[in-house]
Amino acid sequence: MSDSSPVRPAAPPVLDVWCELQCPDCRGALDDLRALRARYGDRLEVRLRHFPLEKHKHSFAAAQAVEEAIEQGQGWAYAEAVLERVEELDRRGEAFLVEVARELGLDAEEFDTALIDGRHILIVDADQAEGKAIGVTGTPTYVIDGERLDGGKSQEGLREHIEEIVDRLLAGQED
Repeated sequence: MSDSSPVRPAAPPVLDVWCELQCPDCRGALDDLRALRARYGDRLEVRLRHFPLEKHKHSFAAAQAVEEAIEQGQGWAYAEAVLERVEELDRRGEAFLVEVARELGLDAEEFDTALIDGRHILIVDADQAEGKAIGVTGTPTYVIDGERLDGGKSQEGLREHIEEIVDRLLAGQED
C-alpha cells in the first residue's frame, strides 16, 4: 500500500528581527525589511521580536501595542506606521500609539485597554529575555539560521547578507 498523503512543503526560513519602535535605527531598517518581505513573500517568515531599550521611555508600551495590532491582524502595518513617526512617539507616548491604531482602522479602545491591563506584557518580557540570552544588546538585531547580525552599528550590507543566507536555505529545501 502506498502512502498517498500530500507532501508538505518545508517550513520557510525564519528571520527574527529584534526591534523597538522608538529606535531611529529600526526606522532606518524599514526599507530593508520591506525589500526582504517583497522579494520572498511567504517563502521567508519575518518575525518582529521585541527588545525595548530602557533609554526609550515609550518602547515597552509600543511593544505591547504591536502585540495588540498583531491580535487585530495588522502587526507589520502598525509597527511600520509607528516607526515612520518615531519623533512623535517620543513626544506623545501612549496617546500616539492609540491614535495610530485609530488611523489604521483598528479598535483603538481595545488598544487603550490593552495598554492599561497589560495583557501583552508576558510576550514582550519573553522576547526581551530570549534576546538577552542570545546576546542581543541593541536594535535592530537580526537572527537567521543561528547567525546574529547587528543592525544598530550599520545597516550597510546586511540585507545582501540576509539574502545570501535565505537563498542558501531555500536552495537547500529544493534538494
